[in-house]
Amino acid sequence: MIIVKSKEQIELMRESALIVSKTLGMIASEIKEGVTTLHLDKLAEEFIRDHGAVPSFLGLYGFPNTLCMSPNTQVVHGIPNNTPLQSGDIISVDCGAFKNGFHGDHAYTFEIGDVATETKKLLQITKESLYVGIREFKAGNRVEDVGNAIQKYTEAHGYGVVRELVGHGLGEKMHEEPEMPNYGKKGRGKLFVEGMVVAIEPMINLGTKNIKQHKDGWTITTADNKPSAHFEHDVALVDGKPELLSTFKYIYDALGIKSNEENEFRKDPTLI
Repeated sequence: MIIVKSKEQIELMRESALIVSKTLGMIASEIKEGVTTLHLDKLAEEFIRDHGAVPSFLGLYGFPNTLCMSPNTQVVHGIPNNTPLQSGDIISVDCGAFKNGFHGDHAYTFEIGDVATETKKLLQITKESLYVGIREFKAGNRVEDVGNAIQKYTEAHGYGVVRELVGHGLGEKMHEEPEMPNYGKKGRGKLFVEGMVVAIEPMINLGTKNIKQHKDGWTITTADNKPSAHFEHDVALVDGKPELLSTFKYIYDALGIKSNEENEFRKDPTLI
């Protein structure tokens, strides 16, 4: 069952989402060659708690940390550790925060130092596919319209679309209905309804779509050991259109990137 949120609840969810956004912006300033993911994880936990929230992932289904940090061939659910990041790495940082009874949850894949050209393109296309999918989250459409748009966009570049891992509804629980796959056929799946909130998160591989799970029960890697990219936004259906609750603005501010990619998904782009 899709749990519809009131306008007041959506604003509370926006607050949770923006705590995640600001946490990722802080991480963007700290992530660099020689830094360990465990160090970044500790910074994120402190930052989230300092902003009056609780880390959503810490203890969720038994996960041991605040951030899922998945470098290079890892797709998602990587466990922070003491291995220093190296130039040429990419790393998906997935973060959640719980405040006022609601979760925020989104992710960004960062580059460290000198990243290979084909990997840079994977990140670019994956992030573009996120917005391609978000555009299909609108009144009259269905779940697989989003997945179909993401799949077509990324497969046109020869990339593999992960099947086993999907986006999801978001609210008082981290994972609500509906599941939001990054593949599918147009016109299939549950009908979108006003007031629903979802996390849309393409997980796209440079090579095969196939993945493997490791013995720790969490780490997921590509089956061919090629890089994987992951980007995620929280989106509400407001007045029949997609409205972003999360933002990459704080990341871009930290990295010196100028972008207007989110403007079409906000009533007032200056208000975040």
